[in-house]
Amino acid sequence: MSAVALVYTLFGSRDAAMRVARRLIEERLIACANLLGEATSLYEWNGVMEETAEVPVLFKTAPSRREALMARIAELHDYEVPAILALPVEAADSGFARWVGEQLAK
Repeated sequence: MSAVALVYTLFGSRDAAMRVARRLIEERLIACANLLGEATSLYEWNGVMEETAEVPVLFKTAPSRREALMARIAELHDYEVPAILALPVEAADSGFARWVGEQLAK
């Protein structure tokens, strides 16, 4: 098992993604967040086909904080049913894993 865990979600705006990412860093639930380029999401919601611009985000944390992170994202998220997914990490560079641990321990 890796010493790093990844959690993925999408936000409706870059501002919302930045607000949540900053809060999670302040709360020491993540070491960092990668806000990826705008994506177009297609899905059916309440019987209507939706096409929405969203901002995908990858959060990096320790495996021991993954569940708490996912719960906190759900609390802070402005979507009714956000997609919050834990992604498998088979291995992580030892220096990076150490940095993640140090950031969460501050």
